[in-house]
Amino acid sequence: MQLAHPQYLWLFVLYVPMIIWYVLKQRNARPYMALSTTAPFAKLPVSWKQWVRHLLFVLRMAAVGCLIIVLARPQLKDNWRTTRTEGTDIMIAMDISSSMLARDFKPDRLEAAKAVAGKFVSGRENDNIGIVIFAGESLTGVPMTVDRSQLLGYISSINMNMLEDGTAIGDGIATSLNRLKEGKAKSKSIILLTDGSNNTGVVTPLDATRVAQELGVKIYTIGIGTNGEAPSPMINEFGRMVFAPQKVVIDEATLRTVAESTGGKYFRATGNKVLQDIFDEIDALEKTQMDVRHFSHTEDNYMLWAWLAFALFAIELLLRYTVVRTMP
Repeated sequence: MQLAHPQYLWLFVLYVPMIIWYVLKQRNARPYMALSTTAPFAKLPVSWKQWVRHLLFVLRMAAVGCLIIVLARPQLKDNWRTTRTEGTDIMIAMDISSSMLARDFKPDRLEAAKAVAGKFVSGRENDNIGIVIFAGESLTGVPMTVDRSQLLGYISSINMNMLEDGTAIGDGIATSLNRLKEGKAKSKSIILLTDGSNNTGVVTPLDATRVAQELGVKIYTIGIGTNGEAPSPMINEFGRMVFAPQKVVIDEATLRTVAESTGGKYFRATGNKVLQDIFDEIDALEKTQMDVRHFSHTEDNYMLWAWLAFALFAIELLLRYTVVRTMP
């Protein structure tokens, strides 16, 4: 049993002025008649109705007390229970270099990646998930959290202007590993999305892979880009960004090595549908059992007190106008 609004119990302080008011009222409300002596009445028995008259005030106070408890909203809450559920620590490392604006995906690679990543995050309710972005450098966008609204809000805000251009795949993996070290789940993994090859950064992809092996972190790598050519961004002679067909070059050999060396898997996404299927497959692969303790639902339990207040008021009125009825 618990109270939703225990602060309302302070209303019981009203009992003090109510009692004082009743005592003063009784002292000033007794009828009297002048007699030379009351000796003839000394041995008369005291009527039980005289005591019942005070019972009316007790019933009124009890009814008020019940109403105060109703305002405090007593609730029934189930005990703790432990269930087995699936959960893991996951970092999503997303390439946001300028080449991710290529339009072989709808509307482009970056927006397509953001869409499937957002859907993936929404479906993993029991996981700690974080976001890392990388281009010419890497940055932790959101540390591992279970706050889905924070994750989805950040994913929707990602754009290519957040970092200097380039493709630092190794740095993206290294930053993700630093965050995963803080996690407590037995299963830890990185989902890395890129459309190119490592061409800058401090850490090479293979060096980062060796660290992932030591930490027991699996890396799922996804190469984003259609086969052949794709409308890709480039700067023309006037300094403006235009789109022109360019050959899609993804370092699949390195991405495959990174994935297979850590127990993960390499995927090639050639379109929006394929990219969604890849995330669905990773979602099915990356599951682990964990114990979760939680409360079941809470129910209000104030109706008994409400009915009791009604009954006490009804009894008081019944006694006041029948048994202890007073004449004006």
